[in-house]
Amino acid sequence: MSPDLQLSSAGLTGAAWTRRHTDAVMNTFGPPQRVLVRGEGANVWDADGNRYLDLLAGIAVNALGHAHPFLVSAVTAQLASLGHVSNLFATAPQVALAERLLDLAGAPDGSRVFFTNSGTEANEAAFKLSRRTGRVGVVAIEGAFHGRTMDALALTHKAAYREPFEPLPPGVVHVPFGDVEALRAAVGPDTGSVVLELIQGENGVRPVPSGYLAAAREITRAAGALLVLDEIQTGIGRTGAWFAHQHADFGAVRPDVMTLAKGLGGGIPVGALIAFGPGPAGLLGPGQHGTTFGGNPVAAAAGLATLHVIERDGLLQNATVIGARIADGVQALGHPLVDQVRGTGLLRAVGLTRPLAAATARALLDRGFIVNAVAPDALRLAPPLVLTAEQADSFVEALPGALDQALREEPS
Repeated sequence: MSPDLQLSSAGLTGAAWTRRHTDAVMNTFGPPQRVLVRGEGANVWDADGNRYLDLLAGIAVNALGHAHPFLVSAVTAQLASLGHVSNLFATAPQVALAERLLDLAGAPDGSRVFFTNSGTEANEAAFKLSRRTGRVGVVAIEGAFHGRTMDALALTHKAAYREPFEPLPPGVVHVPFGDVEALRAAVGPDTGSVVLELIQGENGVRPVPSGYLAAAREITRAAGALLVLDEIQTGIGRTGAWFAHQHADFGAVRPDVMTLAKGLGGGIPVGALIAFGPGPAGLLGPGQHGTTFGGNPVAAAAGLATLHVIERDGLLQNATVIGARIADGVQALGHPLVDQVRGTGLLRAVGLTRPLAAATARALLDRGFIVNAVAPDALRLAPPLVLTAEQADSFVEALPGALDQALREEPS
């Protein structure tokens, strides 16, 4: 390994790495907040030796935390035996992961999985699947985020993301969040699919209202349209169930299509589209869609390892218990800047009474906690599913000081 890649011996500071980042990496994310060099469990360390409790997990990606020994072992063993083949061939990990996902999703006979490298690509596949119905219309929801490639961007609602790249693929309309009657009015004979998130993560961790999913299922079924659930951020145990739509609170409704990524590989890039039943599963045939790396054996091995550890270690229950502990703890603080805690399991937002999320996130980072100012008035928490009660409590204890600092620094 080149000496300048060996952080321990090179002795480069975070500031030095940031300067190199500025000179070498395209500026699509702004300057990095820190330069991270290693992780273990729910903790990470930066180039200056500072430790942080990672309450973001790569934005809901590192389900098992960092450097989980079982995941490391599974990926290493697979890479040592078979790292990549083209999709002209099958591999055992790919087949086994597809079977496991179909089982966890309770998918009926005839269901199939298409593997991708990311959530955006899974949503691209869903868009193409919708077009294969022969209908060009797609209904999405205001506040939605489904990715930044052109089809996925057409589904995404935020104007700042969309407008620089218009015209986008046609046929997509957005309806108000949680409004059943607006959804009903928008779905018609030209609608190929309705695409929605049960919790809008990028819109401040906002769950759809009770009964909305059941209504969406009834509306799409009556119109002959596909119901597509984007579970990229909510899937793989994040909410305390394998998939958010399995919660009774959301109606336990089966979709026609579900997209996944983020936590599926525990940090290794892998996404998936699940088509429920032979009808949706048969819409894309040979030559109509593809990917070079999707479902490669290393990514599939990572997916299998992640699912195994979640089940073995009871991490669905842990997400439920620790998520509630955080929510209850934050609410009990009674801090004037805290409005509410939204979300389910370990996908939460601390809603604020004033637009001080960014200042609070900076103050928390200085105190050793990584969170995300997902909206001006909301802090997003999406920690590893292995987060402990002690770690959760340490965040709750640190939050008032960070909130107070944000208030002190608020422009007058």
